Amino acid sequence: MLSRLLGRLMALAARRPIPVAATVLVLAAVGAVLALRLEPNADTSTLVGRSTAGFAATDTLHKRFGDDAIYILVGEPVSRVVLTSDLDQVLGLEGCLAGNVPAGQKPAGGANGPCARLAATKPAKVVFGPGTFLNEAVGQISDQLSAATSKQATDSRRAGDAAYKLALARGLGKTAATAYAQQAAKLVQAKFTAQLLQLALRYGLTSAPSLDDPQFISRLVFDDRRPAGTPKARFASIFPGAQGALIQVRLKAGIGERARREAIANIRAATQMQNWRLSAGSYAVTGAPVVVQELSSAISHSILILLIAAVVVMALTLLLVFRARLRLIPLLVALAAAGLTFGVMAISGVGLTMASIAVIPILIGLAVDYAVQIQSRIQEEPGELEPSIARVAVRGAPTIAIAAAATAAGFLVLALSPVPMVRGFGILLVVGIALAVVCALTLGVAVQSLAARRAARATDPGEDAGTLARARAAVEAAWNGAGEIVTGSAAWGAVSHGVRRAGDGALRAAIGRPGRVLAIAAVIAVAGWALDTQTRVESDVQKLVPQNLNALHDLRRLQDISGVGGEVDVVVEGRRVTDPAVVAWMTRYQARILRKLKFSAQRGCGRSDVCPAFSLPDLFTTKASLASRARVDGLLDAVPTYFSQSVITPDRRTATLAFGLRLMPLERQFQVLRTMRAGLDPPPGVTARLAGLPVLAAEANDRLASPLRRIETLLAGLFAVGLVLLLALRNLRRALVPLVPIVLATGWSALVLFLTRIPLNPLSIVLGALVIAIATEFSVLLSERFRAEREAGHEVAEALQRTYRSTGVAVLTSGVTAIAGFAVLIVSDIRMLRDFGFVTVIDLAVALLGVLIVLPAVLVLAERGALVPRPVRARRRGAAQVERAPAA
Repeated sequence: MLSRLLGRLMALAARRPIPVAATVLVLAAVGAVLALRLEPNADTSTLVGRSTAGFAATDTLHKRFGDDAIYILVGEPVSRVVLTSDLDQVLGLEGCLAGNVPAGQKPAGGANGPCARLAATKPAKVVFGPGTFLNEAVGQISDQLSAATSKQATDSRRAGDAAYKLALARGLGKTAATAYAQQAAKLVQAKFTAQLLQLALRYGLTSAPSLDDPQFISRLVFDDRRPAGTPKARFASIFPGAQGALIQVRLKAGIGERARREAIANIRAATQMQNWRLSAGSYAVTGAPVVVQELSSAISHSILILLIAAVVVMALTLLLVFRARLRLIPLLVALAAAGLTFGVMAISGVGLTMASIAVIPILIGLAVDYAVQIQSRIQEEPGELEPSIARVAVRGAPTIAIAAAATAAGFLVLALSPVPMVRGFGILLVVGIALAVVCALTLGVAVQSLAARRAARATDPGEDAGTLARARAAVEAAWNGAGEIVTGSAAWGAVSHGVRRAGDGALRAAIGRPGRVLAIAAVIAVAGWALDTQTRVESDVQKLVPQNLNALHDLRRLQDISGVGGEVDVVVEGRRVTDPAVVAWMTRYQARILRKLKFSAQRGCGRSDVCPAFSLPDLFTTKASLASRARVDGLLDAVPTYFSQSVITPDRRTATLAFGLRLMPLERQFQVLRTMRAGLDPPPGVTARLAGLPVLAAEANDRLASPLRRIETLLAGLFAVGLVLLLALRNLRRALVPLVPIVLATGWSALVLFLTRIPLNPLSIVLGALVIAIATEFSVLLSERFRAEREAGHEVAEALQRTYRSTGVAVLTSGVTAIAGFAVLIVSDIRMLRDFGFVTVIDLAVALLGVLIVLPAVLVLAERGALVPRPVRARRRGAAQVERAPAA
C-alpha cells in the first residue's frame, strides 16, 4: 500500500512535472512570506507548562501586580537626582512612562513622540520611581499637616466650648468661663505645636514641605548615620545605592508580545528625549523582560544571517561531493520544505521561540538527505526516467519513508518534555520531516523529469534548443564544470583517495572481525554513557548571550550600583492577608531567608545572593502598627495607592514579598529558590508561592539540564524508533539490526562531547535526540539496502560493498553537506549558537561515522545469526536445509 501511494505521487511528478513543481514552489513561497510575519516569542509560557505551580504563581503575580519589572537606571549620584533640578526631569519622565498627560496640555515630544504613544496605549500597570515617590511624599505630608491643622482647630474649639460650659455649670461668670475656654484651647494648641515641632525636626521642615526644599529632601532620603549621600535602606527599591536611582515599570499582563516589544521601544525612546535629559548622567533601560526580548531578537537576526551563509556552504559542498547530475536539487527541496514548515507554523498561530529557530538547520539537513537518496536511487536505475521512477517507488522510496517515520518518532519524544518550547521544537520537526519527504518525492522528482525532457530535446537534431535553453545549459555546465575542476584537482584527489582507503579498511575490518569491531564500539559507548553525567551545562545567561547586548551591559551596570540584577516574589494569598499574624509571618520569613542566604544590612546587597526589596511588611515598621487588623487596615487606608498597589491588591486578598536577586548561573539560582521554597510555611488558610521570570527560567533549566531526564529522553527515543521500525518492517530482526548502531551512537556522542569539553546549554541540550534521529536515518537506509542486495543473490561481502558504493555514498554526501551547513554556526558571536553548532556537528559526525563503520559489523553478525533471537535462527536453518535438499 505504501509503495502504491509513493508510486502514484512520484509518477504524477514525473508525468506532469511543471504543474507539480510550480505548485510546490508557490506553496513554499507563500509559506516563506507567511513565515516572515512570525515574531520571536519570549513569553513565560514558553519556559514552563501552564499547569506548573511556578507558572500559575507567576500568572497571578502578573495579572494582579503587572509583568516583571523593567528598570530604568537613573545613572547619576542620588544627591544630584533629588537635590537639583534633575528631580523635575525624572518626575516628568515617570509621568511620560505612565502615560499621563496633564489636562489641556500636549504630550511632551509632540503627537507622534514616545510619550504620546505611551499615553495612547497605556501599557504600564505600575510606574514607581524617585520623582513620583518624593512628590507623593510631599503631598502626603502636606495633606497630613493640613488635616492635623484642621483637626487642631476643631479640637481647640471643642475643648474651649467644653471648658466654658463646665465653668458656667460651676457658677462662674461669663468672663471667667471665657478665660477657662481660652486656656483649654491653648493647651490643645500647645500639644499640636509640640507634635509639629517633632515632625519638623524629623524632616528638617522650616516651612511647608516642597520638592524645592533641599533640607527636607535630604532628611527624608538620606541616612545621617552612614556616609554622606547614602540613602536610607528602606528606600532601596528606589535608591539602591549612592550612585544611582531606579524607576520601575511593570507592564500590564496579557498585552501580547508585539505590544510588549513596542512598549519597551517607546520606554527606551522616552529616556532619550531632550525633555528629560539629566545634567550629569544618563538613563539605561534593562531588566529581565528587556534582556529576553533583545536576546530573542539577536538570535533570530543572527541565525538568519548564518543560515544564508549555511545555504551557500551547503550548495558548494553538494557541488563538490555529490557525484550526480543536477547537484543542487536537494538544496532546492530542503528550502521548499523549510518554507512550507514555517508557513504551517505561521498559519497555526504558534510563536517563534529560540528552540523553533533551531529547527531550520536540522530540517534543511534532513531534507537534503531525503532528496539526495531519492535522486541517487533514480539515477542508479538504467533506462528511461519514468520506468526508473516506478522501480524506485517500489524498491527505494518506501525505505526512505520508513526511515523518515522512525526519525520523526525519535524527535516526537521531545513532545513529552515539561518545557513548552522543547515540545514545540519536537512537534515542528515532525511536521517538517513529513513535508521534506513529500517535497523530495514531488519537487525533486519533477525537476529531474524536467531536466530529462530538456536533455532529450537538446539531443534531438530536429529540435532547436533556443537561446534561453542554450543559456540554461551553459550555466548548468559551468556549475558542473566548477565542481569537476575542484574534484579533479590533485589535492581533492588525495583527499578522496584517503577517504576511500579508510572506508575500505573499515569495511574489511567489519567483515573480517565483526565481533571485535562491535566490542570496541560498545566499550566506547559505555564510557560515553558513564561520562555523560559529568558533561557541564552552561547556565550563566551572561556568558551565553551576545556580549554586546545593550540590555546585558545595563543589567551589569544595575548590579554594580544596586547589588542585584532582578527580583523574585513570594505571592501570598488568603481571605485577608492584612491579618497581623500573616504580616508578622511575612516579616519572619523575610528575616529567616535573608539570614540563611547570608544577607547583612552592614555589607549591603552586593555580598549576598538575595537582598530585601519593597514588600508589604515595609509599610508596618512598629509593633503598634500590627496591634490589630483594624490598625493594619487603617494604616493601609492612609497609604497612597501609588505605594500600596505594588505590594497588595485592592481587595486585600493578595500581597507580595519581594527579594532582589543577583545575576548568577541558573543552576545556582535554582538552589537559592529551592532554599526559599523550603522555608515557606504560611499560617493556616494562607498560601505562599514563588513567582517571577527568574523562577520560571531556573525551573526550565533544571528540567533541561537533569542528566536523569536526558537519559529518560534517550531511552524513550530509542523505544519510539524501535517501535516504528517493528511496525513498519514487521520483522524483529530487520527492526533490531539498525537499532544497534543507533544505541551505540548515543554513547559515542556523549564521550566526544565530554572529551572536547564543550558545555551544553539550554539550546543544545535537547540535541541528544538528534543523534538518534540522524543515526536512525543512516542506519535504516543502509541496512535495508544491504537486505535488498542480499535478496538479489549477492554474497555478504559483495552486498556490503555494493551497499556502500551506492547508498553509502549518498549517505556520506548528505551527511557531509549537513555537517558543512551546521559548521557555519561555529563562527557566530553568540555563544549559545556557537556551542549549538559545535554540538550538532559532533552529533552528526559521530552518527555518520559510527553507522558507516559499525553497521557493517552488525550486519555480518546478524547474517551469522549472532544477533538474531534463537527461534528466528532455527527457522533460518530449517529454510537453508530445505534449499539444499535435492529436487524430487
